Amino acid sequence: MTQPDPNTKSAAAESGDAWRIALCAFNLALGGQSPAAFVAGVDARLTRAREEGARLLVLPEYVSEAFLAWKPEGLPVTGELAFMAEEGARILPSLEALVARHGIGLVAGSMPVPDGKGGFFNRAHVLLPDASSFAHDKLALTPFELEADGWLLTAGGELGVFEHEGLRIAVLICLDVEMPALSVLLAGLKPDLLIVPSMTSNLAGYSRVFGCARARAVELMAAVAACGCVGVAEGATQPASNVSGASLFLPCEPTLGYTGIGGEIAATDGMDGEEPFLVADVPIAEIRRLRSGGAEVWPGAWSARDVIVRGNDG
Repeated sequence: MTQPDPNTKSAAAESGDAWRIALCAFNLALGGQSPAAFVAGVDARLTRAREEGARLLVLPEYVSEAFLAWKPEGLPVTGELAFMAEEGARILPSLEALVARHGIGLVAGSMPVPDGKGGFFNRAHVLLPDASSFAHDKLALTPFELEADGWLLTAGGELGVFEHEGLRIAVLICLDVEMPALSVLLAGLKPDLLIVPSMTSNLAGYSRVFGCARARAVELMAAVAACGCVGVAEGATQPASNVSGASLFLPCEPTLGYTGIGGEIAATDGMDGEEPFLVADVPIAEIRRLRSGGAEVWPGAWSARDVIVRGNDG
């Protein structure tokens, strides 16, 4: 994978203007009863994001579970990945057309895609208005994603960044962001923004993902945007609930408001029809100034490669 030069600065990134992002904690119960209805729903959310000035809309992990609302009768759990992958392949061209029409980017959540060996990756698709795209396959799989009698996934093997409107952006999916080793790898790529689509079935899972996302903002001296699914899709067999919210985390620096929170909508299960939709500004120019030496104590990307680890035996 060819990576953009991490030292390249664009006029957009240096302009001092904030860059606006929209995070939709998609309510799976509102995904529609057909591919056309699902696409129409994404169109409405893109319209809202664009009208509120956002340059990118983020949908969560496994937004494809909404497709199960129109699955064939009698489809076994072990057949759901293939069904969602087929429906995703049919729907993606329509989402690409929406992105071109609205003129803003879309992280189209994640959905299964064939791995070429009979299995499936959990892939996040990034669709951009210039017709370019980027994909991230989930690297760290949960026990649920390793069950032979359920949703058996294949782990991805690459990590990278893409550029959009002068920003260097990376994607990690859910459990990926809980793995500090991936943060160390990302640090050398100098992302301005890390996007974390997730799906968590309860408040504990939500707290792990969002807590680690907040830590990544400090470690990477970058903005981190996280959102997850809420509600339950008609026809869903697993999980039985989804709890999440939407947050933009920032480095904990005085010039960024001290607390590390750039915007936040609290977690909900979405069972009353709630769908958190956060629009927030990413202070790219200030983040880059801090990363270049203006932070209070941040020493820069640090691998600890020279640290000697000793056991209890000395």
